[in-house]
Amino acid sequence: MTDPVARLRAAGCVWAEDEAALLESAAADAAELEVLVVRRVAGEPLETVLGWVEFLGRRLVVVPGVFVPRRRTELLARMTRREVAARNGRPVVVELCCGVGPVAASLDTDAELHVADVSEVALACARTNVPAAAAHLGDLYDALPSRLRGRIDVLAANAPYVPTDRIADMPPEARDHEPRTALDGGADGVDLHRRIAAGAAGWLVPGGVLLVETSPGQAGLTIAALEAAGLTAGVEVDQDIGGCVVVGRLTRTAGERA
Repeated sequence: MTDPVARLRAAGCVWAEDEAALLESAAADAAELEVLVVRRVAGEPLETVLGWVEFLGRRLVVVPGVFVPRRRTELLARMTRREVAARNGRPVVVELCCGVGPVAASLDTDAELHVADVSEVALACARTNVPAAAAHLGDLYDALPSRLRGRIDVLAANAPYVPTDRIADMPPEARDHEPRTALDGGADGVDLHRRIAAGAAGWLVPGGVLLVETSPGQAGLTIAALEAAGLTAGVEVDQDIGGCVVVGRLTRTAGERA
């Protein structure tokens, strides 16, 4: 086969040498390497070509047709860790819109873990990445067993937040290879955040926390959604990785209003 580095560079891969080395290490022989290079040159994300993505020092399984975790989501994972560590006993932790389960997979804890997503393909990856978690297929809270109502201590969500009309501007590896349901957040990108916020009080314990990944430009809208649902909200940003997470705390019992 012709030089993989040259082919990757010609296809627009900025880190062609590094990518070629990873593909070569993943291939059993020259024929398999050719298949992998062809897939990458065609625009498939490097992570799904390799079959894994590195997230907080761990390799998580990813396959074609799933949303590939970004480094910015490490902030959401670190904040979830912090909130879980602050709890006594065996807290109940849920990752909504979990995709391949990066947040839950990052937890070194004996917490009761749950992951939920609308994608069977992504949920299959999450089952592999977080074998200790109970996996639930469905749309947001509809996926969760009713016994979790009022029992969740920490609820983390990286729900889609790309405004619909901005999807066309995304890199081809995202817009052409990741499911639209994992990207499209509605007209202003906050539709899913509003739905998650609206139901949170019924699922969290008093003092429970909701953590929602968003963008700095949308944080105000996400905060407004959580406050409208009766949560006390704030925001945390990690500029080094581009992470932005809105934090909402339930300070009243479900159903109460100020």
